[in-house]
Amino acid sequence: MISEALTTIRQRIADTARQYNRFPESVQLLAVSKTRSIADIVTAIEQGQTRFGESYLQEAIPKIETLRDKLLEWHFIGPLQSNKTRIIAEQFDWLHSLCQLKHAQRLNAQRPEHLSPLNVCIQVNISEEAQKSGIHLNDLATLAQAIAELPRLRLRGLMTLPAPSQKFEQQRIPFRRMRIALQELQASGLILDTLSMGMTNDMEAAIAEGATLVRIGTGIFGERLNRQKQ
Repeated sequence: MISEALTTIRQRIADTARQYNRFPESVQLLAVSKTRSIADIVTAIEQGQTRFGESYLQEAIPKIETLRDKLLEWHFIGPLQSNKTRIIAEQFDWLHSLCQLKHAQRLNAQRPEHLSPLNVCIQVNISEEAQKSGIHLNDLATLAQAIAELPRLRLRGLMTLPAPSQKFEQQRIPFRRMRIALQELQASGLILDTLSMGMTNDMEAAIAEGATLVRIGTGIFGERLNRQKQ
């Protein structure tokens, strides 16, 4: 089922990209593997998937260690707390949920010198929901400039998780605001290339508005399982 699901998701990405005059390869697929078993991840790897997203460190680290010889790209996409920064700095290739300068400074200090700079995205609370993490757009430029100056981090772009909507045109609105925000940062001189946005139910709207990376869990692995330690 995972194999068939991956084929379907990849086709959805390609078809949507072409519909909006984009190259299919301009949209990367991040398989959200949180709560999923190592066996499920291996099945996805066998189908050519190399990017995986995790949110729970106690689950993620055994997966990373077990699969270290597979040359995978690991993305931390969960809420960021100060007590998590060292492990993320040491074990992950990407962080999508950065929204505080103090966390960026900790990550910069903790990133091992033998590794390339940690790729980071700033999480934007585009729908301004009280229960969600992320910076507001009004504060984005100042934070982006500060992070861009940290040598052990590489600011790649922006991430968001907007309020859910079932209507396609409504889904596009927050993603459009994200695209404009990225363009404004680029115009200010920052070299950015990533819009991490779009999940199983709204990925087409995200791609229409310029997403370069979509985070897909249910569409690949099925309905989410209860958290379990691997």
